[in-house]
Amino acid sequence: MRFPFSRAVLAAVALLGTTLTHAAYPDRNITLVVTYPPGGTADRVARLIAPELAKELGQNVIVDNRGGAGGMIGAAYVAKAAPDGYTIMLDAANHTQNPALRKMQFDTLKDFSSVMLLQRVPNILVSNPAYPVKTVQELIKVATPKTPVVHYATSGAGSAQHLAGALFNALAGTHLESVHYKGGGLAITDVMSGQVPLAFATVGTALPQIKSGKLNVIASGGEKRSAVLPDVPTIAESGVKGYSSYEWNAIFAPAGTPPAVIDRLNKALVKVMQQPSVKAGIDAFSGEIIASSPQQLEDFRRAEIEKWQRVAKEFDIKLDQ
Repeated sequence: MRFPFSRAVLAAVALLGTTLTHAAYPDRNITLVVTYPPGGTADRVARLIAPELAKELGQNVIVDNRGGAGGMIGAAYVAKAAPDGYTIMLDAANHTQNPALRKMQFDTLKDFSSVMLLQRVPNILVSNPAYPVKTVQELIKVATPKTPVVHYATSGAGSAQHLAGALFNALAGTHLESVHYKGGGLAITDVMSGQVPLAFATVGTALPQIKSGKLNVIASGGEKRSAVLPDVPTIAESGVKGYSSYEWNAIFAPAGTPPAVIDRLNKALVKVMQQPSVKAGIDAFSGEIIASSPQQLEDFRRAEIEKWQRVAKEFDIKLDQ
């Protein structure tokens, strides 16, 4: 017996099957790859949102730290992952800075799909409390090219904190030399112990030590003063005009991830970023919640890539390794 199925009907059935497959997402655990090691802002944000995202999606969200090479080790891993929404990435500002500084193992724009810009937080300039420099202008005086080299710690070569110092050198005419660590937590530890006098760090990484008196804060790199450090001047208002440096965190998926999956993740993350526990956690380190659409993140990262390529070329900023 022949059934009168037309090609149009068969196509409709196939489309329905695809839609149902996407609608069923997710049906197993999701791995959230963090491109930095434990202890820094990226890791803190990931562990803040993962439990809430798990509730929204109905599946476990497992945080997997794959730090190193300014975020490229973790990013390279995610770039090769199946584009099915079960391996996603929480990256930082290095995502848009690396193309201007490094030989890439992947194409930042072509190999990742944008999901959401979560939040941003200003980088700040901190020092060991015993270090005699207390202001930006005092630092400029002691860090000229003719004086002995002044070192600053960073969370890694090519990280946002490395470039925060490089941009400071370019705009202030100083000669600060970077010392790179595998994460912001390790960098801060050596500043507290006096191994390195200064560091550019995120507010989230340094704030507990500032409050306990183990670190001194010299200035904030934001466009305006930090809400949690209202008495601390910005680097720009301290005489380095045009200075602005932020760390930010965003969620990406491998290129080719179905739009329906991207949309599902974004809608879930919108709810996550509205949760009181998440808002309180990000407020605690002076983060600013963005909770963008996928297209807004896509526009943002393209603009940031262009910006850092321009800055790196104009000020001859290069990796020193």
